[in-house]
Amino acid sequence: MRDTWWDKVERTLIGLLGLAAMIVGLVQVVGRYVAPRYAISWAEEVIVYLVVWGIMLAASQLVRTDGHVRPDLVLRAVSPRVQRWMEVANCIVALAFCLGLAWYGLSIVETSWMLDERSASDVQFPMWLYSAAVPTGAALMSGRYFVRLYRYLFAFDPATMTVGHIPEHERGAGGANALPLE
Repeated sequence: MRDTWWDKVERTLIGLLGLAAMIVGLVQVVGRYVAPRYAISWAEEVIVYLVVWGIMLAASQLVRTDGHVRPDLVLRAVSPRVQRWMEVANCIVALAFCLGLAWYGLSIVETSWMLDERSASDVQFPMWLYSAAVPTGAALMSGRYFVRLYRYLFAFDPATMTVGHIPEHERGAGGANALPLE
């Protein structure tokens, strides 16, 4: 698996959101203890918004790298052919869930937009923007599941697409941190 522009954009955004959350947290903590008069009251709220967006973007990367929770023990007990069809079924169910989540999330965003819902803090943050993390993350995961489903249906390679296979990019170049070769 090589990195595509999609992967680079997602990981960059996740990193920037995490960095922004850390900076806001640092400013808030330093302000609270060094100059309480200038401490920001909205830091916790903004950190939550940034972390939620980061998590929803990271969910797509988990689909790409096979990092979501699943019954690996069961999958390892069956042949690659059965694994393939179990993964196809998993992708179909996951797609249905993600598309439903995106649709429901969009209805929440729309309602929040129409009501001009704002946070209760001094920031008065528009809550539709916060809620938009859910349909965005679900749409990104849906895209990943579509790609995964296509690969398992039309480009299946039992040598590289079975449970327990370590992709080349995760093997490392040797040393103490390298994953073992199969």
